[in-house]
Amino acid sequence: MNDRTVLISGAGVAGPALAFWLRRYGFTVTVVERAPGLRPGGQAVDVRGAAREVVDRMGLTARIRAETLREQGMAYVDERGEVRARLPVHAFGGEGIVADIEIERGDLARLLYEATRNDVEYVFDDSIDTLTQTGDGVRLTFDRSAPRTVDLVVGADGSHSRTRALAFGPESAYVRPLGAYLAYFSTPYRDGTGWFLLHNAPDGRVVGTRSTRDGRTAAFFSFRSPELDVDRRDRAAQQRLLAERFAGVGWRAAELLAAAPDAGHFYFDRYGQVRMERWSAGRVALLGDAAWCPSPLTGQGTSLALVGAYLLAGELAAARGDHAVAYRRYEELLRPHVTRGQELPGGGIGGFLPASRTAIRMRDASMRAMTSRPLRGLATRLFFSKADGLDLPEYATAR
Repeated sequence: MNDRTVLISGAGVAGPALAFWLRRYGFTVTVVERAPGLRPGGQAVDVRGAAREVVDRMGLTARIRAETLREQGMAYVDERGEVRARLPVHAFGGEGIVADIEIERGDLARLLYEATRNDVEYVFDDSIDTLTQTGDGVRLTFDRSAPRTVDLVVGADGSHSRTRALAFGPESAYVRPLGAYLAYFSTPYRDGTGWFLLHNAPDGRVVGTRSTRDGRTAAFFSFRSPELDVDRRDRAAQQRLLAERFAGVGWRAAELLAAAPDAGHFYFDRYGQVRMERWSAGRVALLGDAAWCPSPLTGQGTSLALVGAYLLAGELAAARGDHAVAYRRYEELLRPHVTRGQELPGGGIGGFLPASRTAIRMRDASMRAMTSRPLRGLATRLFFSKADGLDLPEYATAR
């Protein structure tokens, strides 16, 4: 077998990371992205655990650190903005709720794109329309581009993956809602605190702010709710929903919501996890959130994507293009790591979004205790080390 041409759907983090390693092993790679270009901004993401070794092997650690947000940590505040509990970034070896490598998602995606654009074909403003597997390839049609046939296809197109729907079936079969929603968007306000600030309100609501790399303020909203009938592409409806849910909430909620209609980047979605019995079907494999989205609550999504990209590319190279062997090994190596990474922090959604004022006070007290020396080790085991413990194989490179 000689499976050497690979089409990747998705130019976020997982797709370009996979393209980086595949090119190093001599594969011919195309990345297709439905957005018209790279998506700037976005939530702060972190690199932790085995993913730090991956970016070291890519030679990107210095560039990533140069663009980190340099946050001081996370703090809970009351309705007057007074701090009730702090979790400094270095309290847990740099891998706490806020890690010492925090970077805007768009910046990380750009760095990966810059590391691959010279020898990877990128096709923006397009997406896969149909996918047909044959004995010797995958026939693809696209919304805009001409049809083509490739040896392998990898879906790295997020938790709402179009590739997964085409090769495995509808999203409802694999995405497990966690009973909450979140929104994240840019504002014009300046924020010099250096802290990720969060204010909880009763009925499972939280509003937060964190600084962007250019010194502005990003707004964060989250609330507990059963499934809602709201179109994830209808920005106006989502903003009306936020205004209703956060009416009367103190601190900076009203000020931040007033900036939402003019936000350059606005994200709204439910908290959910992707659970699948297998990550490949024939010549099609899944990577990152498309395969195993752990939910933003875990803080593991980006790191798992980087590690998964490294292992998938390495196993394809080691199997000399025999995708069946490579896909099997990829899953055998990675699934235990993903399973740990999908474990929700102590308290889960309820711990992050307490329902009552009493529960909020108890959570704040537990956070204050967490940073004390007697409890710091226990807190690290319970909250901040879910996806550690993976020894990365070494793979021979083709060039």
